[in-house]
Amino acid sequence: MKNRVVIGSRESRLAVIQSEMVRDYIVSRNPGLEVEILTMKTTGDKILNQALEKIGGKGLFVKELDCALLEKRSDLSVHSLKDVPMELPGELPLVGFSRREDPRDVLVLPEGASEIDFSKPVGCSSKRRMIQFQQLYPQAVFQTIRGNVQTRLRKLDEGQYSATILAAAGLKRLGLEHRISRYFTTEEMIPAAGQAILAVQGRAEDDFEFLQGYSDKEAEVCALAERAFVRALGGSCSTPVAAFARVEGETLSLNALYLDEEKGNLHTGRKNGSIREAEQIGRDLAEQFLRE
Repeated sequence: MKNRVVIGSRESRLAVIQSEMVRDYIVSRNPGLEVEILTMKTTGDKILNQALEKIGGKGLFVKELDCALLEKRSDLSVHSLKDVPMELPGELPLVGFSRREDPRDVLVLPEGASEIDFSKPVGCSSKRRMIQFQQLYPQAVFQTIRGNVQTRLRKLDEGQYSATILAAAGLKRLGLEHRISRYFTTEEMIPAAGQAILAVQGRAEDDFEFLQGYSDKEAEVCALAERAFVRALGGSCSTPVAAFARVEGETLSLNALYLDEEKGNLHTGRKNGSIREAEQIGRDLAEQFLRE
């Protein structure tokens, strides 16, 4: 059993809070185990003037954390699961999934505003969100917004944008729930695969006894279905694709959306099945979309 565990984290306030949540769990279950957080700036945090898909996608937020694990400078990485690439190196598996926080997307307006001023652009960099937001507000126009949550809120409050769309989970973890102007249901705005779940990543050869009991079974099953769906479409974290699974008893229900950018076809659909077939449900729904 280790006597010291180092958790690798991005520098942003939200990333550190999320890493602290995992640290606090480990410390509460393993008295005497020393747990520290090693923060680092990732490539995705450094390049803020270009759209993510133009510079390599969300994988840029995990590259440096992966290097720290491989070089044994850290023992774990904590990620928002929606930022984790669909294909992972075999030597760096996901070893824990948190209970899912609120999975919904939310509308955030400038401080003091009560409705969207459509003479200004909506700050959004996610094609998934843009497609679904435009179905609700056809008059909306968009402009890329990058940076951590606080940076986006500052740009919004300075008047650069009429609104922005963020994940409820991040705002709640940051104690910024009061900034939420409207919650979108998961039908109005299907979340990104893995949204609101924290993923813990480690080295394949290590023992993770100190994490025992951390993984939430329901979140893990939902994550498997959602990620299998995106993977089967050949998608990445920046592809216009959405997937959200729910569990009721032994049944898993997967609701998804996919835009075929080449043909311009938008697919939406749902598939149900046994929780034991989570990944197969994801693959089957993806194949149905590809056939259509």
